[in-house]
Amino acid sequence: MTATTDQSTPTGAALPRQHLPDGEEFLMWPPCLQSHGYRIVDQLFATRTIQRGRARAIPRGNEVQIEVPVGDRHLSLGQFMDANNAAGLLVIRGDEVVLEYYGLGLKMEERWSTMSTVKSMTAMLVGAAVGDGAISSLDDPVVRYLPSLEGSVYEGVTVRHLMTMSSGVAWSEDYGDRNSDVNRYSRSLAAKVPDGVLALMRNLQRAEAPGTAWRYNTGDTYLLGALVCAATGRPLAEYMSHRIWRPCGMEFDGFYTLESDNGTEIGGSRAGMALRDIGRFARLVMNDGWCDGSRVLPAGWVEAAATPAFALPDGGAMSAGRRALGLVAYGYSWWLDGSGGMWAMGHCGQRIYVHRAEQLAVVQLAVYPEPRYASAHEPNRDAQLLSLIDQLRRPA
Repeated sequence: MTATTDQSTPTGAALPRQHLPDGEEFLMWPPCLQSHGYRIVDQLFATRTIQRGRARAIPRGNEVQIEVPVGDRHLSLGQFMDANNAAGLLVIRGDEVVLEYYGLGLKMEERWSTMSTVKSMTAMLVGAAVGDGAISSLDDPVVRYLPSLEGSVYEGVTVRHLMTMSSGVAWSEDYGDRNSDVNRYSRSLAAKVPDGVLALMRNLQRAEAPGTAWRYNTGDTYLLGALVCAATGRPLAEYMSHRIWRPCGMEFDGFYTLESDNGTEIGGSRAGMALRDIGRFARLVMNDGWCDGSRVLPAGWVEAAATPAFALPDGGAMSAGRRALGLVAYGYSWWLDGSGGMWAMGHCGQRIYVHRAEQLAVVQLAVYPEPRYASAHEPNRDAQLLSLIDQLRRPA
């Protein structure tokens, strides 16, 4: 039976309401809100659609049969999904989907928050813009494209520095600190403050000379996305649709989060995409920028992105996950391990793994608890993910 109201309902009556999680607390939610909120980001923040074109199916091979060694146990795929709080798991091998699992109630058409995995995706758009001639060189100064940063700490920073997290700008990426730069950035997004993120970036201080050290900085990737918009003269979502989403036959619309209503896209976090389409993106990278017989990214760009620019220091942002996954270097907004793997890393368990030589791509969407909610009994989820990938890499 459907509940109804009529014209006789008095003003102020208790009517049904849908409560949404507090977007200002996005980086501090407990797990129960994460698993709900990550699939409704477009209801919490301003967004712009990445429009799909004509969808093309990825060929499907035989489903992989695998168990995941964890200590003295072997987990089934279902047990792995439960242990990793996984909402989605997709495996592509040799251009065919060989595994597609959903958990936590996620449906195949729903868009899940990419978190920072979209940093690596935006970096591929930089390659497209270079190929199109919109960006003349990675060594161009940032202020050539974003003149509003003149006179700020970003004087002397180049496109390459943004790509490799070496701007030299002081930035705190502490998700548990309510007053960190990344949380101030997040609150500005939730409040939809016009030019709020840019104002934050203009007032940062210098930590070291540009190009001399690696320092993880979500704000840098915001500027990278804004730079692509300025260089191409198109919104980032529109350029993503034109250069990648449509050519790769994505099945569902995606979206970028905006810094304010009708504002600039956030190039480095919380976009929304369906699992299959993230898999299609991983397939594009796996195939060195080719998709279904057509070159989508410039020749050599994926190889350049996979070339180490900086060795990763000990400690700092995401250090535990880095150690568990064996990540040793950083390229063009891609994390690199010591065995040929490229990784797009996103907060709380969002992971994209690509091994071009072995023609293997793995996408995980998950809910790892925020640090303040993690207990002493939590498993090492990234170690379990790496164990799964190691099994997938074994000869059949």
